[in-house]
Amino acid sequence: MKKPKYFVGIDISSADFAVSVGTEPWKIVGKTATFDNHPDGYEALLAWLRQQGIQVKETVVCMEATGVYGEGLAYHLSAHEFRVAIEAPLKVKRAFMPYGHKNDRVDSRQIAEYSCRFYDELRFWQPREEILEQIKVLLSTREHFTRQKSMHRNALKALKRKIVATPFAENLHQQSIERIQKSIQQIDDEIQRLIDQDPKYRQLISLLTSIPCVGFLLATNILLIMETSPKDPTNYKQLAAYIGICPYEYQSGTSVFRPASDRHHGPGQVRKLLYLAALSARTHHPQFKHYFLRKKAEGKPGNLILNNIANKLLRIMCAVVRTQTPYIPNYRSVNPTLL
Repeated sequence: MKKPKYFVGIDISSADFAVSVGTEPWKIVGKTATFDNHPDGYEALLAWLRQQGIQVKETVVCMEATGVYGEGLAYHLSAHEFRVAIEAPLKVKRAFMPYGHKNDRVDSRQIAEYSCRFYDELRFWQPREEILEQIKVLLSTREHFTRQKSMHRNALKALKRKIVATPFAENLHQQSIERIQKSIQQIDDEIQRLIDQDPKYRQLISLLTSIPCVGFLLATNILLIMETSPKDPTNYKQLAAYIGICPYEYQSGTSVFRPASDRHHGPGQVRKLLYLAALSARTHHPQFKHYFLRKKAEGKPGNLILNNIANKLLRIMCAVVRTQTPYIPNYRSVNPTLL
């Protein structure tokens, strides 16, 4: 793809956003402008770009991932056919030496320069389907409620161990637990309703839940990752690296050495669900139970074996989605050269 002529860097805050424009060979074009972070400000930005003679087809817009602060602007620019890249703030920060002033104007210029220097590494953003965005929000809300329920349970457990009982406080915690549990069930029902109304996603969930120890919640999280991944969604190695269960080597020379371990990057909720699925497989599935005991007898650490089981489950999930075939319990892989 031909490199664009203009690189627009946007530094976003809650109330407004600063915009700088640069071109290659790198230099800033014009002065940095500031616009209000609401629809009127989005339209003012488009008008300002037109006044600068900046055309959509020869422009790349780059901004940092700031959650809901930049969401409206990203949707607006995408609707007007701009190529939008949303980069992690840490990646932009590490591209520059930490000296000089730190303000919105400087940050927007650095983001624009970053998009020019690392254009070949930019991953362009696309809005999710409405149903996927709703499922993502519901899963996030469910996780918040689950943590609240755990907090109330722990507090209730501590109160019941006190010598002087306080029934009123205990009842409040118990009522909160029951209320949160009811809300979680309502969220699960709503997610199921959204999936049932889409034949494609209903089929994918059916394929994933055909795998032993893979429940509806894990399948839904994996579905969301696969459907929003910019790369091959069924590439097992890429997916394992993204989730954060891929062990990485750590050594340098002869003095620096650590056992291979994962980086704990990526969505923590999915890692937790995969770990729980691995625990269930170790206990209830004969094949995985035999694998765990065999590796344990070889002296392998338990956590390492569970991580291997999680990787195996993920590999099976990618296979059933790629082949569109439900899990076959007695499946055996055969080397074609032996036939």
